[in-house]
Amino acid sequence: MGKAFDARVAHNGRLVLPKMVREALGMADGGTVVFSVEGGEIKLTSIRQSIKRAQGLYRQYATNDFTVDDFIVERRAEAAREDEA
Repeated sequence: MGKAFDARVAHNGRLVLPKMVREALGMADGGTVVFSVEGGEIKLTSIRQSIKRAQGLYRQYATNDFTVDDFIVERRAEAAREDEA
């Protein structure tokens, strides 16, 4: 288990993340966090970490190597064919 930190929650629900937590999440200059409740506990991750995890899951199940550049080339070719018609 990792290091534990405590922080107070204000009456209006505001919470200040300790500096060491922000640094550990790569959020020294601020950013967005994702809270998830799992088994009565809260898990906190940065949005950047959540995106990387989602991308990793996608790559695990992706069935082709079709890139954004491939998509753009295909769409431009399709538009050119439509212009010719």
